[in-house]
Amino acid sequence: MTLHWFSLRKLSLLLGLALLVAIVPAATVSAADGDARVRVVHASPDAPNVDIWVNGSVAISDLAFKEATDYVPLAPGEYQIQVTPTGAPATEAVIDATVTLEANTDYTVAAIGEVANIQPLVLVDDNSAPAAGKAHVRVVHASPDAPAVDVAVANGPVLIENLAFGEASDYLPVDAATYDLQVRPTGTDTSALDISGFMAEDGTTYTVFAVGMAGDGSLSALPLVDAKAEMSSATSANPSMPATGAGGTATQAGTSAWLLALGALAALTLTTGTVAFARRAVARR
Repeated sequence: MTLHWFSLRKLSLLLGLALLVAIVPAATVSAADGDARVRVVHASPDAPNVDIWVNGSVAISDLAFKEATDYVPLAPGEYQIQVTPTGAPATEAVIDATVTLEANTDYTVAAIGEVANIQPLVLVDDNSAPAAGKAHVRVVHASPDAPAVDVAVANGPVLIENLAFGEASDYLPVDAATYDLQVRPTGTDTSALDISGFMAEDGTTYTVFAVGMAGDGSLSALPLVDAKAEMSSATSANPSMPATGAGGTATQAGTSAWLLALGALAALTLTTGTVAFARRAVARR
């Protein structure tokens, strides 16, 4: 049964990718100067798995909480994007938007909040290389019921202060080393989340999401590698950019399809596209 489910999922991912190749110009499949680059994080703790629609057709299906993707290059332009609970028709979209992607811009877009108030958190990423001997670390507060927090080194200094839900810190340059970090309610010494043994490697940029719910004990860290200073032909989207996307957790066969659909949401705060959120309860899976 497990093998059969995996085969069907893989087939769905490949069909979604084939559909997108037909819909989108070839420049979105291979990197080109002037492309936007987008990755997506599913960080809504009670949202079901979702289907993604592109221009009225399902491109990818059954994507789950705490999945993240690598960056994918996309041609600048407008797309109609809809997001529905898996198996639901387009008329039940929780997000419905006509959006524009800007050239030469890297985005992370995360679905955050409980499902009744789900929203896209749009981040513009700085993937420039850190100085020698340094790493860059950014923290995103994506836990809907957690208060504003400080991020500190255990038994050491506070690095980030008063970060509220839906906010991302600036990129913090730190010495390349291994750290034990704590996420604490602002102004306290009580750790709500321990991030032990976090390895900040030389020349690497990270984003760490605090996800889940504080109230039910599901609060956890989702660390992602944004960029590495050394080049890698397998992951670098543009020869002028550092290698990126090593932290993606989504199935690779479906990355392009998912990112074309959800990734286009990265322009929601930059364009006049319309976003409609369905204010309805969706059963926990």
